[in-house]
Amino acid sequence: MITAVVLAALATACALGSWRFTTARWTSRAPRLAIIVWQSLGVAWGLATTGTMLAYAVQPYGTGVLPGLIAFANGEAPLEAWDPLHVLALIAGLTALAVLVVVLLTAGVQALRARRRHRMLLALISHDDPGVPGVRVLAHPGAAAYCVPGLRSQVVVSEGALKLLSQDELAAVLAHEAAHVRERHDLVLLPFAALRRALPWSRVVADAQAQVELLIEMAADDRARRYCSPRRLATALLRFGTAGAMPTPNGMLGVHAHNVMARVDRLIKPGPELATSVRYGFIALSVTLLTTTPFLWIIQL
Repeated sequence: MITAVVLAALATACALGSWRFTTARWTSRAPRLAIIVWQSLGVAWGLATTGTMLAYAVQPYGTGVLPGLIAFANGEAPLEAWDPLHVLALIAGLTALAVLVVVLLTAGVQALRARRRHRMLLALISHDDPGVPGVRVLAHPGAAAYCVPGLRSQVVVSEGALKLLSQDELAAVLAHEAAHVRERHDLVLLPFAALRRALPWSRVVADAQAQVELLIEMAADDRARRYCSPRRLATALLRFGTAGAMPTPNGMLGVHAHNVMARVDRLIKPGPELATSVRYGFIALSVTLLTTTPFLWIIQL
């Protein structure tokens, strides 16, 4: 019973922490660290929420959640100890866990299918350009720049974008898209998109997904700044914003008009770096969440 109470308290703390985290101001100063914290909060919340129900359900076994589920699967049920509440908790916990796993797998499969279809489409409507080696050029007058993530990743720009941007601005945009590919930001977004599917009514989940989407853009901006002028990237973003950039295809990562000014302000007037002690504090928090929650699935308090 104590395990269920501790897991419930942890799930509540993660939910409250996520709610407060959506309005945190320090995240733009350390986007990669903020992404790690968001991921740890999401994983801990999912495990703690389902673990609360399952810990109560397997209480008759006197073991942890995982050993109790194994005992249940092996038919070692003390039938006299089971009552409707324990049965209901078991059904609810297993259902919630199954929903989270299924929506994650479904989101992953759908993203893979969308990228495969888009690669086939690009083979028909895009071409190579000696001026931008290694980049697929889309035959479209609108402004577009995005990447197709995955093992066969591709960076795509439109003919409209080539006309819109200067050489330095184009180099900055390409560096930004290459950062998305290199750091696999599509995998960062995947669990949040899946959680949004599972809980479409949750404002916290919607805000979390929006925050992570902005943070990965900022993280890619930081990576691009190593290879280009921040002002060139900022002017490229402004050009895309004023020109009305094409929507990024489903399952891809690309330049869009959302939060352009927040990114431009950050590039032109970067804030002070986050204090080292604060960074270590958030790293310690993330490690604690990612280790404590699975541990509570194994032990019995």
